[in-house]
Amino acid sequence: MGRGGHPMNALDVSDLSFAYGARQALREVSFSLAPGRFAALLGPNGAGKSTLIALLTRLYDLQTGDIRVGGHSLRDAPRPALKQLGVVFQQSTLDLDLNVEQNLRYHAALHGLSRRQTALRVDAELARQGLTERRRERVRELNGGHRRRVEIARALLHEPRLLLLDEASVGLDPASRLALNQHLRSLCREQGITVLWTTHLLDEVQPDDALMILHQGRLVACGQTDALSLEHGGDLSAAFARLTPSGAVQ
Repeated sequence: MGRGGHPMNALDVSDLSFAYGARQALREVSFSLAPGRFAALLGPNGAGKSTLIALLTRLYDLQTGDIRVGGHSLRDAPRPALKQLGVVFQQSTLDLDLNVEQNLRYHAALHGLSRRQTALRVDAELARQGLTERRRERVRELNGGHRRRVEIARALLHEPRLLLLDEASVGLDPASRLALNQHLRSLCREQGITVLWTTHLLDEVQPDDALMILHQGRLVACGQTDALSLEHGGDLSAAFARLTPSGAVQ
Protein backbone atom coordinates (compact mmCIF):
# COMPACT_ATOMS: atom_id res chain seq x y z
CA MET A 1 0.00 0.00 0.00
CA GLY A 2 1.10 3.55 -0.62
CA ARG A 3 0.91 6.48 1.74
CA GLY A 4 -2.40 6.99 3.47
CA GLY A 5 -3.43 3.39 2.81
CA HIS A 6 -4.00 3.96 -0.91
CA PRO A 7 -3.06 1.14 -3.30
CA MET A 8 0.36 1.61 -4.83
CA ASN A 9 0.55 2.03 -8.60
CA ALA A 10 1.45 -1.10 -10.52
CA LEU A 11 3.77 0.95 -12.74
CA ASP A 12 5.30 4.43 -12.67
CA VAL A 13 7.41 5.65 -15.59
CA SER A 14 9.11 8.98 -14.85
CA ASP A 15 10.91 11.29 -17.31
CA LEU A 16 12.20 8.34 -19.33
CA SER A 17 14.56 9.18 -22.19
CA PHE A 18 16.75 6.84 -24.23
CA ALA A 19 19.09 7.32 -27.19
CA TYR A 20 20.90 4.99 -29.57
CA GLY A 21 23.98 7.11 -30.09
CA ALA A 22 22.77 10.35 -31.66
CA ARG A 23 19.25 9.00 -32.36
CA GLN A 24 16.74 9.80 -29.64
CA ALA A 25 14.28 6.89 -29.27
CA LEU A 26 12.34 8.11 -26.20
CA ARG A 27 11.91 11.67 -24.98
CA GLU A 28 10.81 12.40 -21.38
CA VAL A 29 8.07 9.75 -21.25
CA SER A 30 6.02 9.68 -18.03
CA PHE A 31 2.86 7.76 -17.09
CA SER A 32 1.40 5.63 -14.26
CA LEU A 33 -0.86 2.58 -14.18
CA ALA A 34 -3.25 1.90 -11.31
CA PRO A 35 -3.84 -1.63 -10.02
CA GLY A 36 -6.33 -3.78 -11.94
CA ARG A 37 -6.36 -1.69 -15.14
CA PHE A 38 -6.10 -2.84 -18.72
CA ALA A 39 -3.82 -0.32 -20.42
CA ALA A 40 -2.97 -0.13 -24.10
CA LEU A 41 0.28 1.30 -25.42
CA LEU A 42 -0.47 2.31 -28.97
CA GLY A 43 1.84 3.64 -31.62
CA PRO A 44 2.93 3.22 -35.24
CA ASN A 45 6.06 1.27 -36.11
CA GLY A 46 9.14 3.20 -34.97
CA ALA A 47 7.27 5.12 -32.27
CA GLY A 48 9.48 3.82 -29.47
CA LYS A 49 7.32 0.97 -28.13
CA SER A 50 10.05 -1.66 -28.50
CA THR A 51 12.57 0.56 -26.73
CA LEU A 52 10.16 1.15 -23.86
CA ILE A 53 9.53 -2.61 -23.53
CA ALA A 54 13.28 -3.28 -23.54
CA LEU A 55 13.73 -0.78 -20.70
CA LEU A 56 10.78 -2.17 -18.71
CA THR A 57 12.24 -5.68 -18.92
CA ARG A 58 15.85 -4.55 -18.33
CA LEU A 59 17.04 -5.75 -21.72
CA TYR A 60 18.45 -2.21 -21.87
CA ASP A 61 19.85 -0.25 -18.94
CA LEU A 62 18.15 3.00 -17.99
CA GLN A 63 19.87 6.17 -19.22
CA THR A 64 17.64 9.00 -18.00
CA GLY A 65 14.57 8.77 -15.76
CA ASP A 66 13.24 5.87 -13.74
CA ILE A 67 10.75 3.00 -13.84
CA ARG A 68 9.06 1.73 -10.67
CA VAL A 69 7.18 -1.59 -10.69
CA GLY A 70 4.98 -2.06 -7.63
CA GLY A 71 6.88 0.78 -5.96
CA HIS A 72 10.33 -0.72 -6.61
CA SER A 73 12.82 1.16 -8.79
CA LEU A 74 14.38 -0.73 -11.69
CA ARG A 75 17.41 1.51 -11.26
CA ASP A 76 17.91 1.12 -7.49
CA ALA A 77 16.17 -2.19 -6.68
CA PRO A 78 15.95 -4.22 -9.90
CA ARG A 79 15.42 -7.63 -8.30
CA PRO A 80 12.26 -6.81 -6.29
CA ALA A 81 11.01 -4.70 -9.22
CA LEU A 82 11.32 -7.58 -11.67
CA LYS A 83 9.58 -9.93 -9.23
CA GLN A 84 6.49 -7.74 -9.70
CA LEU A 85 6.61 -8.14 -13.49
CA GLY A 86 5.39 -10.91 -15.78
CA VAL A 87 6.24 -10.71 -19.48
CA VAL A 88 4.92 -12.22 -22.72
CA PHE A 89 7.17 -11.27 -25.62
CA GLN A 90 6.09 -11.00 -29.25
CA GLN A 91 8.26 -13.98 -30.21
CA SER A 92 7.38 -17.15 -28.32
CA THR A 93 10.05 -18.53 -25.99
CA LEU A 94 8.29 -21.80 -25.12
CA ASP A 95 10.09 -25.11 -25.59
CA LEU A 96 7.99 -26.77 -28.29
CA ASP A 97 9.17 -30.28 -27.43
CA LEU A 98 8.17 -30.08 -23.76
CA ASN A 99 4.59 -30.42 -22.67
CA VAL A 100 2.61 -27.56 -21.15
CA GLU A 101 3.27 -28.52 -17.53
CA GLN A 102 6.99 -29.08 -18.12
CA ASN A 103 7.33 -25.58 -19.58
CA LEU A 104 5.69 -24.11 -16.49
CA ARG A 105 7.70 -26.18 -14.03
CA TYR A 106 10.96 -25.16 -15.68
CA HIS A 107 10.03 -21.49 -15.38
CA ALA A 108 8.98 -21.94 -11.75
CA ALA A 109 12.41 -23.39 -10.99
CA LEU A 110 14.03 -20.30 -12.50
CA HIS A 111 12.00 -18.18 -10.09
CA GLY A 112 13.11 -20.30 -7.14
CA LEU A 113 9.66 -21.63 -6.25
CA SER A 114 9.66 -24.67 -3.96
CA ARG A 115 8.29 -28.00 -5.17
CA ARG A 116 5.09 -27.46 -3.19
CA GLN A 117 4.70 -23.85 -4.40
CA THR A 118 5.30 -24.98 -7.97
CA ALA A 119 2.62 -27.67 -7.82
CA LEU A 120 0.06 -25.23 -6.37
CA ARG A 121 0.89 -22.39 -8.75
CA VAL A 122 0.99 -24.60 -11.87
CA ASP A 123 -2.41 -26.11 -11.02
CA ALA A 124 -3.88 -22.66 -10.32
CA GLU A 125 -2.62 -21.04 -13.52
CA LEU A 126 -3.56 -23.98 -15.74
CA ALA A 127 -7.09 -23.76 -14.35
CA ARG A 128 -7.20 -19.98 -14.75
CA GLN A 129 -6.09 -20.20 -18.38
CA GLY A 130 -8.43 -23.10 -19.20
CA LEU A 131 -5.50 -25.43 -19.87
CA THR A 132 -5.89 -28.13 -17.22
CA GLU A 133 -6.93 -30.75 -19.76
CA ARG A 134 -3.96 -29.87 -21.98
CA ARG A 135 -1.22 -30.06 -19.34
CA ARG A 136 0.31 -33.22 -20.86
CA GLU A 137 0.17 -32.00 -24.47
CA ARG A 138 3.38 -30.94 -26.15
CA VAL A 139 3.42 -27.24 -26.94
CA ARG A 140 4.16 -28.09 -30.56
CA GLU A 141 0.66 -29.61 -30.81
CA LEU A 142 -1.15 -26.47 -29.60
CA ASN A 143 -2.60 -23.73 -31.80
CA GLY A 144 -1.36 -20.15 -31.55
CA GLY A 145 -4.05 -19.00 -29.14
CA HIS A 146 -3.41 -21.84 -26.70
CA ARG A 147 0.36 -21.28 -26.89
CA ARG A 148 -0.22 -17.67 -25.86
CA ARG A 149 -2.27 -18.86 -22.90
CA VAL A 150 0.60 -21.11 -21.84
CA GLU A 151 2.90 -18.08 -21.98
CA ILE A 152 0.45 -16.05 -19.87
CA ALA A 153 0.22 -18.90 -17.33
CA ARG A 154 4.02 -19.01 -17.21
CA ALA A 155 4.28 -15.23 -16.77
CA LEU A 156 1.84 -15.32 -13.83
CA LEU A 157 3.42 -18.21 -11.90
CA HIS A 158 5.31 -15.92 -9.53
CA GLU A 159 2.19 -13.78 -8.94
CA PRO A 160 3.34 -10.44 -10.39
CA ARG A 161 1.36 -7.21 -10.05
CA LEU A 162 1.95 -6.22 -13.67
CA LEU A 163 1.63 -8.35 -16.82
CA LEU A 164 3.35 -6.92 -19.88
CA LEU A 165 2.43 -8.22 -23.33
CA ASP A 166 4.41 -6.99 -26.33
CA GLU A 167 2.36 -7.29 -29.56
CA ALA A 168 1.09 -10.61 -28.19
CA SER A 169 -1.63 -11.01 -30.82
CA VAL A 170 0.77 -11.01 -33.79
CA GLY A 171 0.25 -14.13 -35.91
CA LEU A 172 -3.11 -15.07 -34.37
CA ASP A 173 -6.27 -15.43 -36.43
CA PRO A 174 -9.00 -12.83 -35.72
CA ALA A 175 -11.05 -15.11 -33.44
CA SER A 176 -7.99 -16.09 -31.35
CA ARG A 177 -6.87 -12.45 -31.19
CA LEU A 178 -10.26 -11.35 -29.85
CA ALA A 179 -10.44 -14.25 -27.38
CA LEU A 180 -6.98 -13.44 -26.01
CA ASN A 181 -7.83 -9.76 -25.63
CA GLN A 182 -11.06 -10.53 -23.79
CA HIS A 183 -9.37 -13.11 -21.58
CA LEU A 184 -6.78 -10.59 -20.39
CA ARG A 185 -9.49 -8.09 -19.52
CA SER A 186 -11.19 -10.72 -17.37
CA LEU A 187 -7.89 -11.20 -15.48
CA CYS A 188 -7.89 -7.49 -14.68
CA ARG A 189 -11.49 -7.53 -13.45
CA GLU A 190 -11.40 -10.80 -11.52
CA GLN A 191 -7.81 -11.00 -10.26
CA GLY A 192 -6.78 -7.35 -9.93
CA ILE A 193 -3.84 -7.82 -12.28
CA THR A 194 -2.65 -4.79 -14.25
CA VAL A 195 -2.10 -5.49 -17.95
CA LEU A 196 0.04 -3.35 -20.25
CA TRP A 197 -0.77 -4.38 -23.83
CA THR A 198 1.37 -2.93 -26.63
CA THR A 199 -0.14 -2.88 -30.09
CA HIS A 200 -0.39 -0.98 -33.36
CA LEU A 201 -3.95 -2.26 -34.00
CA LEU A 202 -6.75 0.13 -33.08
CA ASP A 203 -9.43 -2.55 -32.79
CA GLU A 204 -7.62 -4.04 -29.78
CA VAL A 205 -8.36 -0.92 -27.73
CA GLN A 206 -11.70 -0.37 -25.94
CA PRO A 207 -13.33 2.90 -24.82
CA ASP A 208 -12.72 2.40 -21.07
CA ASP A 209 -9.08 1.34 -21.42
CA ALA A 210 -6.24 3.43 -20.08
CA LEU A 211 -4.43 4.52 -23.25
CA MET A 212 -0.96 5.84 -23.98
CA ILE A 213 -0.06 6.88 -27.53
CA LEU A 214 3.61 7.08 -28.50
CA HIS A 215 4.81 8.95 -31.57
CA GLN A 216 8.42 9.59 -32.54
CA GLY A 217 9.56 8.81 -29.00
CA ARG A 218 7.14 11.16 -27.26
CA LEU A 219 4.02 10.34 -25.27
CA VAL A 220 1.53 12.44 -27.23
CA ALA A 221 -1.60 11.32 -25.34
CA CYS A 222 -2.35 9.64 -22.02
CA GLY A 223 -5.78 9.05 -20.47
CA GLN A 224 -8.96 7.04 -20.93
CA THR A 225 -9.59 6.03 -24.54
CA ASP A 226 -13.07 7.52 -24.92
CA ALA A 227 -12.02 10.87 -23.43
CA LEU A 228 -8.90 11.09 -25.59
CA SER A 229 -10.88 10.13 -28.69
CA LEU A 230 -13.43 12.85 -28.04
CA GLU A 231 -10.74 15.44 -27.35
CA HIS A 232 -8.72 14.70 -30.48
CA GLY A 233 -11.22 13.89 -33.21
CA GLY A 234 -14.36 12.11 -32.09
CA ASP A 235 -13.25 8.48 -32.47
CA LEU A 236 -10.03 6.60 -31.90
CA SER A 237 -9.12 6.33 -35.57
CA ALA A 238 -9.42 10.08 -36.12
CA ALA A 239 -7.60 10.85 -32.87
CA PHE A 240 -4.78 8.45 -33.70
CA ALA A 241 -4.37 9.93 -37.18
CA ARG A 242 -4.25 13.46 -35.75
CA LEU A 243 -1.76 12.57 -33.01
CA THR A 244 0.53 10.45 -35.22
CA PRO A 245 0.47 12.24 -38.59
CA SER A 246 3.00 9.89 -40.19
CA GLY A 247 1.57 6.74 -38.57
CA ALA A 248 -0.52 4.32 -40.60
CA VAL A 249 -3.91 3.42 -39.15
CA GLN A 250 -4.68 -0.31 -39.24
